[in-house]
Amino acid sequence: MSAFDRISAPQLAVAALALALVAGAGGYGLARLGQPSAAPTPQAKAPERKILYWHDPMLPAERYPGPGKSSMGMDLIPKYAEETAGAGVSINPASLSNLGARIVAVTRGTLPSGLTATGVVEFNQRDLTVVQARAGGFVQRVYNRAPGDRVGAGAPLADVLVPEWGGAQAEYLAVRRTGDAGLMRAARQRLTLLGMSDGLIDQIDRSGRPKTVVTISTPTGGVIRTLNVRSGMTVMAGQTLAEINGLGTVWINAAIPEALAGQVQAGAPVSVTLAAFPGQTFAGRVSTILPEVQGETRTLTARIELSNRDGRLKPDMFATVRLGEAGTSALLVPSEAIIRTGRRTLVMLALDGGRYQPAEIRTGREAGGQTEVLAGLADGEKVVASGQFLIDSEASLAGIAARPIGDGDMPMGDRP
Repeated sequence: MSAFDRISAPQLAVAALALALVAGAGGYGLARLGQPSAAPTPQAKAPERKILYWHDPMLPAERYPGPGKSSMGMDLIPKYAEETAGAGVSINPASLSNLGARIVAVTRGTLPSGLTATGVVEFNQRDLTVVQARAGGFVQRVYNRAPGDRVGAGAPLADVLVPEWGGAQAEYLAVRRTGDAGLMRAARQRLTLLGMSDGLIDQIDRSGRPKTVVTISTPTGGVIRTLNVRSGMTVMAGQTLAEINGLGTVWINAAIPEALAGQVQAGAPVSVTLAAFPGQTFAGRVSTILPEVQGETRTLTARIELSNRDGRLKPDMFATVRLGEAGTSALLVPSEAIIRTGRRTLVMLALDGGRYQPAEIRTGREAGGQTEVLAGLADGEKVVASGQFLIDSEASLAGIAARPIGDGDMPMGDRP
């Protein structure tokens, strides 16, 4: 029996089915070969990105028209137009939160001068009276006075014997008995020229006797600054016997640092406090700025005159002087928001859409953690008060230019 005879009927059926499938696949392939090939589906072409310039991120000031090396030998990278579509640099909000950045609004407020100086109470040198001897003589008596004593007007200091007055007074009394008015006027004039006061001459008229011992008194009240008269001493005409300083007003000489001298002007209001009178404030004004700078301390002296009717303010008391207590209106930003590079002063502006841009400003006075902005910002703009240094570094790496002074000075309603 042949091999073909040994194949069963089911096996023949399976083999026939396999031949049919092979034949069908071959016919389908021949049919595909006879047809033209279908074109591949085209893919969308990416839009071409516009390159503005080439730069080195480490040198944001350098820009190049094409690829190459920077001055540091680093490969240049392109700067695309879409990266500068909005002003400033974009910071991820999560990164900004990690930096601890705090954004505050630029506001207009009152900035106190913040200028506080130390001072010392001193005598008012314009209220100084000098007591002199009108004629030479001998001190017969003193009245137990000493420097530092407080005396009233007319207080006696010493009795002085003036021998040369005796003859002139006797002559005057003799002329007076004649009744000649002209001679009397001439004799009285002579007594005045010899140094006698009108009060002393009137005493001679009333008593009719010469008076050669004169009591020297204080013409005004105050404190005896110097006293140069002692019992038994000889005095000469014109010799200074005492100096009396009034206490109706006192001076406070405040030391103003040279760097802050421009903030102090004559006539400026001041408030003064003293440790001797806690809780009390004395109001006054700067009467003058002395023209000399103290070489050792580099300070100027601001002189303040205060009323002292009750005599409570004593010379050599220490005082604290605050100038410009009322304060002035100004555009203010937190002092911590300011970046000083040495060449210019910047703040980091917080723009819409989470973008940030440095802005150059010009500052004025500083007090209480606030700084006055003279130019570069407008009321209502927002700045970064903390973490701004890292944002500024990011802006520098991205080549973001700072907004110059002038762009931030226009009112908010005039901005485009």
